Amino acid sequence: MRSVNSPDGARGTVKDKANFKVEEDVSALRKAIEGIGTTEKTLVEVLTQRSNAQRQLIAQAYEKKTGRKLVDDLEGDTHGDFEDLLVALVTPPALFDCREVINAIKGAGTTECTLTEIFSSRSNRQIKALSEAYLAETGKAMIHDLKSEVSGEYGEALLILAEGKRDESTNVDTAKAKAEAKALYEAGEKKWGTDEQKFIDILCHRSVPQLRQTLVEYKNISKKTLQESIESEMSGNLETLLVAVGEKNTSLLNLTLTLIVVSRSEIDLLDIRAEYKKLFGYTLYSHLESEVSGSYGNALKHLCGQDD
Repeated sequence: MRSVNSPDGARGTVKDKANFKVEEDVSALRKAIEGIGTTEKTLVEVLTQRSNAQRQLIAQAYEKKTGRKLVDDLEGDTHGDFEDLLVALVTPPALFDCREVINAIKGAGTTECTLTEIFSSRSNRQIKALSEAYLAETGKAMIHDLKSEVSGEYGEALLILAEGKRDESTNVDTAKAKAEAKALYEAGEKKWGTDEQKFIDILCHRSVPQLRQTLVEYKNISKKTLQESIESEMSGNLETLLVAVGEKNTSLLNLTLTLIVVSRSEIDLLDIRAEYKKLFGYTLYSHLESEVSGSYGNALKHLCGQDD
């Protein structure tokens, strides 16, 4: 279950660095970038071990010292997935999300997996900041652009989440959870043909603590998890989105690795790591070690951290 109601950073792998000295980091980055051949190891050690707020201070101090933007120097000295990751790390979170959404909907075909990851996992505050960044970048309302790109029941569910008005109270109504678990069971498993509208209405509006209790009640009725029921009753983008809203999402990891590891590293990457190990029987760190190489792989592993 996503942890948008946890205190910021409570379940993240990256936290503010103690005894942070911005001048020392700027000096180390300049040496790594301005020397003969970029020292990628230093870029990884500095940028993956500071919080985003600290990286913004580094970027400001770097520009003041050199007259150049840190992001421009990183783009000029690195390439490929590693470049994309470093640029993501030094970009303010709302602007990073905004650019991911723009990239997902521009051109031929919409990248639904990116939209699903962002809108299923962000808090109302984060979605508001994303919407404001989108308006500043494009001059258009994000909701308006999304409406022209997504359709059907998937589009309906995504647009509800993109409004950023989901209940975020911490109160749990057990009687309501039982009633809605029953309603979901009757709309899916018990019914010939699934009532997707009922799933959308409940999963896209309820708070995380309330949904967590609904999942418990659902398993008591069904003997299946809600995720198992959604996967057996639905398909395609709607299935992926509703699973992502209802459960800690790992299915999109290989498709949006940089997006997930960077954007969740200060929020709930510890939970994603635990869920990943439960699902696959091995750690996310070991997966990265065997599947992703070079400086890009090293940076991802630094951000992810090893399981105890």
